[in-house]
Amino acid sequence: MAISREDVEYVAALARLELTEQETQEYTEQLNSILDYAAMLEQLDTDNVRPTAHAVPLHNVLRKDQVNESIPREKALRNAPDADEGFFRVPKIV
Repeated sequence: MAISREDVEYVAALARLELTEQETQEYTEQLNSILDYAAMLEQLDTDNVRPTAHAVPLHNVLRKDQVNESIPREKALRNAPDADEGFFRVPKIV
């Protein structure tokens, strides 16, 4: 599938881009070059290649869940810019 000059102009219009004649020609050539390369990749034999989500093994390193004491409310509110009756005060957002 090749990209035509009209395709480039159509997409440019959708994106509200004003392209010069030279830019339209350059983008048409560049996009066709990309499609040619993708077509070349489609010819590769991938029958013996396992599908992967990641190129290398990925394992999450998580710590064990442990129940610990919470920090005291006074300590949590110590650096709060605005606290009221043991709660954080934040600006009203509507």
